[in-house]
Amino acid sequence: MKASTFFIGLTSGLLGGAAAILLTTPQSGKELRSSIKAAKNTANNQVKDLKQQVTNIKNSIKNIKVEVNETIPKFVEDTKLSVSEWQEETAPIQEQLQQEIQALQNSVEEIQQQVNAFQNRKVKSE
Repeated sequence: MKASTFFIGLTSGLLGGAAAILLTTPQSGKELRSSIKAAKNTANNQVKDLKQQVTNIKNSIKNIKVEVNETIPKFVEDTKLSVSEWQEETAPIQEQLQQEIQALQNSVEEIQQQVNAFQNRKVKSE
């Protein structure tokens, strides 16, 4: 449902309800005209307030869109820059870690070879 349709229905309902109340209450002609005039003024003020609120909401949404269009690309750009800087800063550390891992693997292989050689000598001596 569109907001404009809702507000038109709301306004019509308010005006119809106000008219029904005014016309069903026992009043003199002068009092009735005075009541109708007051209800009309109240309804007009409510419609003006409603229009102002809708305008304020539209302006807020427009401002939010502008902020989002300006903020999100900057945030993405800053994030990309931060990730790039982090990668550059950690590249030497990653390389050092890879070298240490390779050295550990070589040590493990060397130990494995020594264990195998020791087991082979032990089996031959038995």
